[in-house]
Amino acid sequence: MTANPLETAEIGTTGLRVTRLGFGGAPLGGQMPEGEDDRAAAMVRRGYDLGVRYFDTAPLYGAGRSERRYGLALPDLPREQFALSTKVGSVTDPDGAGGTRVVHDYSRDRVLRSLEDSLQRLRLDRVDIVLIHDPDDHYDQAMSEAYPTLAELRSQGVIKAIGAGMNQWQMLARLARDGDFDCFLLAGRYTLLDQSGLAELLPLCVEKRISIILGGPYNSGILASDLSSSATFNYETTPPDMLERARRTKSVCDRHGVPLKAAALQFGLAHPAVASTIPGAASISEVEENVRMAGHPIPEALWQDLRAEGLVPAEAPTP
Repeated sequence: MTANPLETAEIGTTGLRVTRLGFGGAPLGGQMPEGEDDRAAAMVRRGYDLGVRYFDTAPLYGAGRSERRYGLALPDLPREQFALSTKVGSVTDPDGAGGTRVVHDYSRDRVLRSLEDSLQRLRLDRVDIVLIHDPDDHYDQAMSEAYPTLAELRSQGVIKAIGAGMNQWQMLARLARDGDFDCFLLAGRYTLLDQSGLAELLPLCVEKRISIILGGPYNSGILASDLSSSATFNYETTPPDMLERARRTKSVCDRHGVPLKAAALQFGLAHPAVASTIPGAASISEVEENVRMAGHPIPEALWQDLRAEGLVPAEAPTP
């Protein structure tokens, strides 16, 4: 059975709802160069027209370019009809040589200033979800300053939900135990290839009613590629064992006439902790394809075969 990717799920216990398929904004900043603003705005509008009602971005994506491009489209859409998340803590500052440098600053002042800057770029008066971005080496400041600042904004009704976004599950599990979070953006650690977040983080989030938003469902490209030796996994050249695992997975999908992308997008959504998956796109056709793949029919026998071949853990829920 295939779920409707345009149905909605609640974020934590906040009452805020997001579509099961969201729109990942990283490519709007990093993969699309200057001069592509109109095309980027058209992509966002196309996603909305197709029924996507959750959009994610961050100041770090293209040094604010992703947020600015959202700001060319989202202000023209009915604000109550979509949910929007952005991030604080990992930002860019001028490097003194005409460029920018990444700064990790989780102080109260910088969090508030970052959020205000984001709203200006987005040309909106509010966002719904704010995530602490990549606090990997900054746990103490993130929890002592960024977290209480966001919790205060949530209690005031300025924002509806707070969380953290990371490429690792271990610190998210620690955050789940130490704070009162509504959601986590888990990038690349619960996918068709990498289920490392399954055993500890996801059950903990079910217990605490913390929603998971899945970033990087294609593992930075490999699950949306031709699986050649140049395919990337977690933004690097794919290790041989992981490439072989991806090819075996595709072989099972081929036997059932199911695109690998479809299985990649739908796999994670079956877990009860997961509210949404947010693949990126670099063109209107990719936006359209993501919607098609998220709703593509997949027979139960495909998931059974993946389990039988040891490609999906027995304890992993499947659609």
